[in-house]
Amino acid sequence: EVEYQICVLSGKCPTLRSAKMSGDASICENGVLELEDPEDLLSEEDDDEVFPCSNVDVQSFVPVNKLTDEGRTPRDASDIWGDVVEVDGQKHYLSIINLMHGTSVVDVTDSTEPVVLGFLPAPGMVPIIWHDVKVDNHFAFIVSEQPGHGMQVLDLTRVVTEYYEDDDDDDVPVLSADFWLDSFGSSHNIVINEETDFAYVVGASNCDGGLYVVDISDPLKSNFVACYSDDGYTHDAQVVVYDGPDQKYKGKEIAFNYNEDTLTIVDVTDKSNMVLLSRTSYQGHQYTHQGWLTADSSRLLMNDELDEQYGTTFDNSGNMQGGRTRTLIWNVEDLENPYWENSFIHENTSIDHNLYINNDFAYLANYCSGLRILDVAAVASGGLPKEVAYFDACPECAGTLFNGVWSSYPYFTDHPDQEADEQIVLLSSIERGLFVVKVHLPRAK
Repeated sequence: EVEYQICVLSGKCPTLRSAKMSGDASICENGVLELEDPEDLLSEEDDDEVFPCSNVDVQSFVPVNKLTDEGRTPRDASDIWGDVVEVDGQKHYLSIINLMHGTSVVDVTDSTEPVVLGFLPAPGMVPIIWHDVKVDNHFAFIVSEQPGHGMQVLDLTRVVTEYYEDDDDDDVPVLSADFWLDSFGSSHNIVINEETDFAYVVGASNCDGGLYVVDISDPLKSNFVACYSDDGYTHDAQVVVYDGPDQKYKGKEIAFNYNEDTLTIVDVTDKSNMVLLSRTSYQGHQYTHQGWLTADSSRLLMNDELDEQYGTTFDNSGNMQGGRTRTLIWNVEDLENPYWENSFIHENTSIDHNLYINNDFAYLANYCSGLRILDVAAVASGGLPKEVAYFDACPECAGTLFNGVWSSYPYFTDHPDQEADEQIVLLSSIERGLFVVKVHLPRAK
């Protein structure tokens, strides 16, 4: 992985930091919030740690050393996803967070009192930061760049049921996978289309790193279906049943792939004949990383993971922006002819990582500058986003380093602790662990 080698050579790879699990929400006031650290796990001098923020409260926090069973060495965190599982008529809101050596499942139904339900060890012995997880039909599907990892399948309903049936809650239970697909070894990421029950493993040791398609309609019998690698390695993707403005592809299953230096759009409806629709690059590309469609599917927001480090954050007029964080905005109204329409240049300078869009808001996990929330309502008409909230989970980090936040999950629709114009968001901090935050969503003016 390019980013890991860079941080190794610079001597600035992530280092573990821990803090006490929070029992009450920490409110953002006057641009900062404080998390208590009475055990001096973070600092011997202070009893708390101060985080810059705006319109984001921390409901709770689970450090990396509390996400695994007792005695297991804590490891850095990476990807995160969520799910809602119903057991005996009660909804359980879950966080599924990857660590370097496995995956932890946390019940965040009470967002101020998270409960760690179990830890699933990775199948291999070599800890590695790159794990990824997505969920379909209440099963978690987990992949990793760990050699020989394959795809672990975990029944989240079983995890919840067994935890609350067991009276022994002194330690975090060690979980076992319900199924393991070993038809491929390592991979970088997994993408799931929940409408079609197909998973798309990307960056795998098979299929030249392209789309490795798996039928997960029966999770416990997940099986390889097809391969698409006409444009080589895919780092990440979003696959949808298309409902955007391009009438030619309405109802088709479309993959928006992020292929290192291009946005590559593929019609994957017919798995025996997947068709390249377009392959488009852009000025200043260094590592096309990830992106997400707006609610109307007319635009797409994209991040390039290395353009800030290399100082190539050009705007659409060709003007250099001094390495400030750049979010690229694409017009994808014509899938065969997409184009880079605009850029949102952030005020700060940090590497951008994963971003997700829920309705009119984009949630960006931007490493050292933390979680940034943008109002993207104006994007569909050619306008620019506006930042409306943020939470810096790594205040000691600044600049283009691979520290801080990795990803977020902003898709709980009816969490009991959120009201209208609020969003409970799960946030993974590489060095610290799991933050459960509440975002207040004022409409940008």
